[in-house]
Amino acid sequence: MSSYPPAPPPGSGAGRSGGFGAGASGPGGSRPGGPGAGGPERPGEPATAPVCPRHPDQVSYVRCQRCGRPACPACQRPAPVGVHCVDCARAAQRGARPQRTRLGGRARSRPYVTLTLIGLCVAMFLLDFVDGGASRQAFIFSPLAASVEPWRMLTSAFLHAGVVHLAFNMFALWITGPFLERFLGAWRFLALYLIAALGGSVAVLVFTPYAQWQWGTVGASGAVFGLFAAAALLLRRVGGDYRQILFVILINVVISFTVPNISWQAHLGGMVVGALIALLYLYLPKKWRTAGAVLGLAGIVAGLVGITAGVYAAAGLWF
Repeated sequence: MSSYPPAPPPGSGAGRSGGFGAGASGPGGSRPGGPGAGGPERPGEPATAPVCPRHPDQVSYVRCQRCGRPACPACQRPAPVGVHCVDCARAAQRGARPQRTRLGGRARSRPYVTLTLIGLCVAMFLLDFVDGGASRQAFIFSPLAASVEPWRMLTSAFLHAGVVHLAFNMFALWITGPFLERFLGAWRFLALYLIAALGGSVAVLVFTPYAQWQWGTVGASGAVFGLFAAAALLLRRVGGDYRQILFVILINVVISFTVPNISWQAHLGGMVVGALIALLYLYLPKKWRTAGAVLGLAGIVAGLVGITAGVYAAAGLWF
């Protein structure tokens, strides 16, 4: 910010013969600072310098380009032409239309949905620790338990088997979530996360032998794999470098099939559903961006519900 020479003390008469805000000398001349500094002098009244309305102890000869009021260095905001005071800058910011991404998300929004999801997962982990596993038993997903309590297909995505499991999934959510949330918008991102988690549970139901239907699964991995797939497709669509996310996906796929006690079914289901949702978002015409997304998501959910009903009906647990 530019610096300015200190103003003369009121009544000293300095500044009348030149310099910043120089005015006519003699009785009846203008006060230093030009128009708006306090009006014309009266005989016998000392001259005053313009001061910042927010900081009356700060003299400023710089004026806001919008309202014309003096603005001290602390209240000056850079503008395309000159400077604005802090009040005019805030008013212009409130009136400006937010920048939008190609899919309608706010380019500078904060990742509130991502932070909320992380907070819920951490809170459920602490609750599970405090209540001795009671919450885990109430919300864990297994194909057998979900046949009578189908909400477990979603609630299990907020439970984790240990600190390492929680830390890995939350780190993956943090590195992909804010990017996707800003680009897609809050509600599209939340729908992607939840439906990918549902897809992971449906895949566990489909690919788990009936004799193992009592085994439980927990974790946000299905949803996270959906985010991985969506991020890769989105980067490819906008011309970004998607090779790193593909490498991350490849490593996690290998781990899923080689490390015991990892539900590769949930990872596979979440990734496939996440890819389908991303393709829906990316290739809808602009005029169908909202209505088409809602209808498409409803169709994907209906398909997952239909698969679930079919598997349970075949097992003789429904209908």
